[in-house]
Amino acid sequence: MAELEIRDDREKGRLEAFEDGRYVGVVVYFVLDAAPHAHVAVHTVVEEGNEGKGIAGALVREFYGIAARAGVPVVPLCPYAAKWAEKHPDEAPVPDEDVVRAAKLQLKATPELW
Repeated sequence: MAELEIRDDREKGRLEAFEDGRYVGVVVYFVLDAAPHAHVAVHTVVEEGNEGKGIAGALVREFYGIAARAGVPVVPLCPYAAKWAEKHPDEAPVPDEDVVRAAKLQLKATPELW
C-alpha cells in the first residue's frame, strides 16, 4: 500500500483516506450530542479497486485513536467497525450500553444525515 493520508473532517462527519492524493475511503460518523460525546461510526466504505489493501482497517484504527485522544468512547454501529473492534479488543474498548443506546437513538432521529 502506498502512503495513506487520513484526514478528519469533523464538521462533515467524515474520516477520509487518501492514497497519493487520491480519495480511497471513508468512515462516516457523528459525535454523540450527550455526554460523553462518543464518536459513532455509521459507515466504512473503501472505493472500488482499493479493497484488500488495509484501508478500512487503517481508517477504523485512526477513528479509535482520535476518540481515545479526546477521552471519549467509540460506538461502532457500522458492521465493519464492529467486526474490527471484536478483532482488536486492546485498541477498541467496549462502550457502555447506555452510550450505545443514546447513539442509536440519535442516529434514528437524524437518518437523513447518514
